[in-house]
Amino acid sequence: MEGAMSDTVHAPVTPVDLSRILERQRAAFVHAGPPGAGRRRADLRRLKAEVLKRRAGIMAALKADFGQRSERESAIVELIPLVQSINYLIRHLGGWMKPERRHVSAYFQSGGAWVIRQPVGVVGIIAPWNYPLSLALVPLATAIAAGNRAMIKPSELTPATSVVIGQIIQAAFPPEQVCVVTGDAEMGAAFSALPFDHILFTGSTAVGKKVAAAAAANLTPVTLELGGKSPVVIEPGFPMDRVAQRVAFGKLTNAGQTCIAPDYVLVHEADQQAFVTAYQEAVRKQHPGEYVGSPDYTAILNAHHYARLDHLICDAGAQGAHVVHLGRDSADSHVLAPVLILDVTPAMAVMQEEIFGPVLPVLRYRTLDDAIAFINARPRPLALYYFGDRRAGRDRLLQRTLSGNVMLNGTLLHYAQDDLPFGGVGESGIGAYHGKEGFIQLTHARGVYRQGRFNAADILRPPFGKITDLITNFILR
Repeated sequence: MEGAMSDTVHAPVTPVDLSRILERQRAAFVHAGPPGAGRRRADLRRLKAEVLKRRAGIMAALKADFGQRSERESAIVELIPLVQSINYLIRHLGGWMKPERRHVSAYFQSGGAWVIRQPVGVVGIIAPWNYPLSLALVPLATAIAAGNRAMIKPSELTPATSVVIGQIIQAAFPPEQVCVVTGDAEMGAAFSALPFDHILFTGSTAVGKKVAAAAAANLTPVTLELGGKSPVVIEPGFPMDRVAQRVAFGKLTNAGQTCIAPDYVLVHEADQQAFVTAYQEAVRKQHPGEYVGSPDYTAILNAHHYARLDHLICDAGAQGAHVVHLGRDSADSHVLAPVLILDVTPAMAVMQEEIFGPVLPVLRYRTLDDAIAFINARPRPLALYYFGDRRAGRDRLLQRTLSGNVMLNGTLLHYAQDDLPFGGVGESGIGAYHGKEGFIQLTHARGVYRQGRFNAADILRPPFGKITDLITNFILR
């Protein structure tokens, strides 16, 4: 067993220490070689056990960081996706590790070809604040399943959860296998600049660009899980009560602080009022009481993000939008009640940046092609949601738009499908992980060819002659 594991918290590292930690992990990786399937499964089971052992501490830490966050919601959005991912990886990693036979050309039939999946080495994981536990440890579980070692940089905006993550990791793994590095933006920049074998970053597009630029200096491959403005398109005449319930679920989970939350709604001009009425009713049913102090409603993380959202609302109102407040909120506790914004124009700030809060703009369209054109005129989103039963409309939207994943007649739950890749395109991300795609992303596909006793190359070597010409002309026919 490498090193000693403990439940204590190591002293914080400095940027100067980072290279030393990386060198230690890389040296241990080279010395030990790729772990077998049994070792990987044991590591994943130990990670899961340490997480579940600290369930109460995790809930308390998340509540401390957000100020107001439901323990039940935290269990649903943090623990369940993590545990499901670990279980899925344990079940399938053995099959993914097997060599994959590949086709051999007819002229080399006595030979053989196959691909082996090898761990890349040390993976750097940069986690965001909105789901600080699961978005740190799901990538870690994927890296472990792929046979790698890892260094994790949690968000400095969720310090209590970072402490618990550190306790989990230090109890489960020696530091030469997995290490947690805490610190501010300066530490994050230094972390991004390390010559990792792969970096997996989850966060904003703006920071993702900085991470990619830093990684490029070392030619480090990156997986960037970013965000963007994920649209909802509602087919004309579709039952609005069903739409509203599921859009409200997606928009109000974690108070909208979700990278795949519905960002805005495109509804047919004849159906806008029906959607507004149904959405108001759906919100009332999901959160029937006051939002301030609610056991089921999450606060905005901090004063900065609350002020940012307040600015988006005020800017829209100042430019002529109709702002509908669906409850009482409080700047003092960073609780922002749900808001609908109608009569929105593309020039408003709320349509210029990812909202990341419980604010929902509603825009009208006349034809489905108008809605498609609106989506295509903007950066490609991380998710796209379509509500409708007409196959022609659904297929047209799928064919004419490009996004990360698509969910039909619902929101968010595509993330929970372990057998689907999760990732964006363009400004919403680079690469994908989850399940097999994560395993592929964090391994190197190494092609192996075994030359057979007889093959065409044996008679295509100098000195060239008429036989060479005959064979060459035959192959090029």
